[in-house]
Amino acid sequence: MIAKINGKERDIELVSKDGDRVSLKIDGRPVDVDVILSENGFCSILHDGHSFNAEIVRNNDSDYVITTDFQRFDISLSRPRKKYIRPGESDDDDESQEAILAPMPGKIVKILVQSGSEVHKGEPLLVIEAMKMQTTYTASQDATVETVAVKEGDAVLTNQLLISFQRTDK
Repeated sequence: MIAKINGKERDIELVSKDGDRVSLKIDGRPVDVDVILSENGFCSILHDGHSFNAEIVRNNDSDYVITTDFQRFDISLSRPRKKYIRPGESDDDDESQEAILAPMPGKIVKILVQSGSEVHKGEPLLVIEAMKMQTTYTASQDATVETVAVKEGDAVLTNQLLISFQRTDK
């Protein structure tokens, strides 16, 4: 995905997530961080032996403000390489769902599918708990699960990839 941070574009790729440990590539450069989410958009980040506390405020689906150590970062996200659609959203040009992203910070409660699973429209895929409420995510069309990028018990960030799909052609 492309992230515009204080006006400068960065190419960001989530390589892996294992518990609180997140591996990214930022402009092709590997970056490993530990992220511990707390409630209400606050998190603690450990990177290269330095600890940072940050507040994340979501303005809309793609714009965020992150404040840490009296610094403000205005972030705008776009995904020109791949379209991600969350449940309930649609796109007039292409109704295929390629992935499910976390709509807000939360915790994975239950995963009901695995990589390679054939799923049908309306089938439950996973359950996330956020703000003391559980939400079940379902398939928006028939597809094959390509990747399950999280495990039960994982804390997830807003817009973090949860499940990606390969569309099943009829």
